[in-house]
Parts: sequence; structure tokens; C-alpha cells
Amino acid sequence: MSGSVARMNSPTASTTVYSGEEIPPELRDKARNMYWAGFRVAQISKKIGVNAATIHSWKKRDEWDSAPVVQRVESSIDARLVQLIAKDDKTDGELKEIEVLTRSLQRTARIRKFDQGGNETDLNPKIKHRNKPSKRRHVAKNEIDEEALEKLESAFFDSIFPHQKEWHQAGLAHAIRQIVKSRQIGATFYFAREAVLDAAKYGRNKLFISASKAQAHVFKRNIINFVREATGIELKGDPIVLANGAEMHFLGTNKNTAQSYSGDLYIDECFWIPNFQQIEHVASGMAVLDDRRLTYFSTPSSVDHPAYPTWSGEHFNVGRPKDDHIYLDVSHKALKDGRLCEDGHWRQLVTIEDAIDKGYDVVTMEKLRLKFPPAKFDNLLMCKFVDGATSVFSLSELQKCMVDSWEVWSDYKPFAAKPLGDRPVWVGYDPSRSRDDACLAVVAPPLVEGGKYRLIEKITLQDKSFEDQAKTIHEITTKYNVEYMGIDASGMGLGVYELVKKFYPAVTKIVYNVDVKNRLVLKSKQLIGGGQFEYDAGDKDLTMAFMTINKNTTGSGQISYAASRTASTGHADEAWAVMHALDKVQFSWNDESEQSTSKNIMEIS
Repeated sequence: MSGSVARMNSPTASTTVYSGEEIPPELRDKARNMYWAGFRVAQISKKIGVNAATIHSWKKRDEWDSAPVVQRVESSIDARLVQLIAKDDKTDGELKEIEVLTRSLQRTARIRKFDQGGNETDLNPKIKHRNKPSKRRHVAKNEIDEEALEKLESAFFDSIFPHQKEWHQAGLAHAIRQIVKSRQIGATFYFAREAVLDAAKYGRNKLFISASKAQAHVFKRNIINFVREATGIELKGDPIVLANGAEMHFLGTNKNTAQSYSGDLYIDECFWIPNFQQIEHVASGMAVLDDRRLTYFSTPSSVDHPAYPTWSGEHFNVGRPKDDHIYLDVSHKALKDGRLCEDGHWRQLVTIEDAIDKGYDVVTMEKLRLKFPPAKFDNLLMCKFVDGATSVFSLSELQKCMVDSWEVWSDYKPFAAKPLGDRPVWVGYDPSRSRDDACLAVVAPPLVEGGKYRLIEKITLQDKSFEDQAKTIHEITTKYNVEYMGIDASGMGLGVYELVKKFYPAVTKIVYNVDVKNRLVLKSKQLIGGGQFEYDAGDKDLTMAFMTINKNTTGSGQISYAASRTASTGHADEAWAVMHALDKVQFSWNDESEQSTSKNIMEIS
């Protein structure tokens, strides 16, 4: 039946079988690719509806069995590329596959050229210049070439979790992202990788703003480590400038510095940044440009923070007539899967439970609930904003104590063997109990009366024995000129105190009771409220620790201060460690001033 279509009459076959010139040309290519993929002729015949004898004829005439491997691979790549390119709404994985397959076709073309009488340089163009020292190609600083970019892109997509993929897709679709997120779900890690990959591919500048320059440099470390691990290339410089011209700047919160640059802007831990309004002004200006992306992400602090109106949409309403106001639902239920809101911002609220449910398998809820007491768990991991109205230490007064330490403390060299030289420091230590962490605080007292008390170093220890805790304290005594040390020796803390006393006999023993706690809180309140205390603005854990301290009443009716601190729910360890160091401060209080300070604390509480 030449030139016709025959119907198979076999009871086991119901497929139309083509024969003769009516066979679509693409079926011949499909049959060949299936044969090279390992299918038998009978299987191919049944699959594509072409008579087996015809396929045998193609096989013999086109010499399928003698075709070189490169031809077989090239044909398969070509077929898959056509399929992908024709598809609408391509996924990230499919876009990545198109790029990989395109590069593979370039390689097979080099192999063909080599097979047709070429030389080794056809397989690897770089070899052409390898043996010519006088004309050797100069490798530009921070160059990520085509091969390195392919490795970087593969490492990026291989390393991201489902909740991070949602951030990636939102970044492709929307100019502004706002994300309130749980601690420990890899946000800084992810955005550092997203940024450097985009900079390497498209040459777009990146700006990273954090509460302090020290915190912004966490981005830098993540970027350098990622590129080194994926490609072996060591990025250098500050800012990092790639060979394609893309610049990556790591900034604190100096608005004058920030507005000097142009690029995609990442604002890290925006709910902890002091003077947020200034940064928001810079960000709003940058968002005017259509080709710029703006990303806010942070764990929550307090609803009193100036960044909260930007999150809630209230900032959008400022200066607009009431008819144009928007009223956003920023609840977890509304935003857990991400939503493009009426102000053009894509918002998402991601708790630790959300991340785990979507496939984040490197943490478990059970262990996290054991590690963190309820209040800390809700804030850090379940994205609950804190109501600062009940705190002894308000967010607003703590923000006045926040500084960019790398910019302001010129005498402090954090990476030196002796960061403060021989200048005296005070050390406070809060030992660990059954579920909370131990914390060591190093405070530099002022050299002149009325100066600032600075928290220059803070070390948190988890699950350490008394001996290990004492060893850490001993190391601090060799690093600094320790003039005073106060350790909470209540209960289990006595074990650490006794070990420390062996190598630092002058250690002060602090035993908790109502009067001691009141004294610690009153002294710190006096310094913080009076603007005499400073710490790095990136230390959000210390801020939250102070904000969790509330006024309470003992069983006998005495006023005291606590942070849900019991053997089973230890909390605010960092704040208490700082207060142990500040206990060395001597105030010339009279009864009237002390009563006034106590009254102010009670009013705030």
C-alpha cells in the first residue's frame, strides 16, 4: 500500500501504522533517537505507529548502528531543546536545562570539528594560548567565566529549599519583596547566593544594607564561600567588583553612603535597624527605577519599630486621600504562601513550621521546642511581633544605644590578638541551666566620667560542661585586661564560679535575690535610658533579650524583674550577662533619684 495509511488488523494492536510517503518526517528522527536510546525496533514501531519493516529500512539506509556517539548525543539534545523552547510557562528547572543543553551543543560542535581533522584547540580553545607565555591571556580579577558560571548556577539550584525557591520566583516576577521570616531558615545564606549569581550572569550591581557594617559583611562571607566552593574562584575586594563590572557593596546604615550607589538593594533584618526612616527614604528612591529590585527581609522585633508601617501597608497611606488607602491583612494565614499586595509589594510570612512543611529537612520542631523557651520560640521561629509596652527596656531607648561599631569604635580591633590593647574591661557571665544558653559579655568602661560603656564582645555557649565554660572565660582573660568579673553563682552557676576562681581569684560572686535583681536592672536602666551604653546595631539578640525583661511581683508582694526565667525556661541570658558586667558601675544615687528611676521603670512596665 504505497502512499497510503494502513490499519493493523491484529487483535493485539490498535495503533495506526503509517507506510510509504505519508509518514511525517519527524517520526523518522524520533525513531532514530529512540533506537539510539536503547529501544528495540518492535518497541519503536508500536510506540510511533510505523511499520517495523520501514524502521528496519531506515536503520540500514541511514547507518544508525555506525553513527558516532557525538551524533547520537547531539540529536538527543536538539530534540529536547526544541521540546523545551516550545513550552509555555517554563519552570526555573526547565530554564536551567535549556542553558545547560545549549552549552552542551557548543561542546559537541567542537568535538565534530576535531573529528573532521581539527586539533586539540578545537576541543578546548584555552589551549591555543597556553604555550605562548608572551601572549598569555590575562585573567581579570574576580572573573567568573562561562564554565564557572555554569557551576555556580548548578550549585545554586541544587542548594535551595522549597521556601527559598518561592523567594526566587517572586524575585523574577516582582520588583519589591517583603519577607518576615523565622530564624534559622537560611535567608541571608540564600539571598547572598541569589545576588552573586545574578551579578555574574547579568552584570547588575548589588547593595546590602544591615543594621551595622559588621552584619552586612555576613553577606560578603557567604558570597565568597559560595563562589569558592562552587568554582574554586576566590573573590576579593571591598566592594567586590566582578570582571563584568558588577559591584557588590556591603553597607551599614549610613544613608549618605547608601544613596551614593545604584543597584538591586537587599535590606537585612530591617525590623532591627535604628533610624529606619532614613534607610526607607533611600530605598524608596531606588525603587523608582524600573530595573531595580528591592528586598526587605527580617525576623520580627516590635510593632513599635519604624519598619512596621512599611510591612503593614500604613506607610503607603501617608499623604494619600482616604479613598486611596489600603488595608492589608498581614496575618500568617493571609501571607504564608506569599501574596502580591495592593501597594505592589510581594509579601510573605514564613514560620519555621511553614519551612519544614515545605521540605526544609535540616531542623526538627521537637528539638527547637526543647531548645527555646515559649516566648523566644514564638518570636524567633513563629514570627510573632513583641508588644514592647510591657518591657522595662523599650525598643526606642535601646535603639539610641545602637551604633555601627566598625565605623564608630576606632580603638577597637576585633580581629587583633588584643582587640583593646591593655585597656581595662569588665566581664559579666551568665551560666547555662537546663535549657538556656550561657553568655559571656565583655564591656569596655569609659576612660572619662560621663563616657560610654561599650559591649565590645559577646560569646554564647550551648550545651557546654562547667569545665568548657570556665575554659572560655580563661581565654577571655588572656585576650583582654580584665579589671572586673561578675558571675551569677546561684544554683548550678556555682560550679562555674568555683572553677573560675582558681585562675581569677578576684571574681565577684553574684547570688540572685530580689534586691540583687532590682539593683542590676536599675543600674542598666540608668545607663541605657541616659544614653551611656553602646552596642553593635546588628546584635538583635541582645535587643530582644533586654525587651523580654518585665516587672513582676513576688509572692510577698515585692516588685522584681524577670524574663520568664526558671530552671525550665531560661531566657534573656545575654541581657543578664551584660548587667553582671555593668554591676561594677558606681552611681552616687540619692534616695530621690533612685525612687525616680524605679518609678520610671514601673510606669514603662
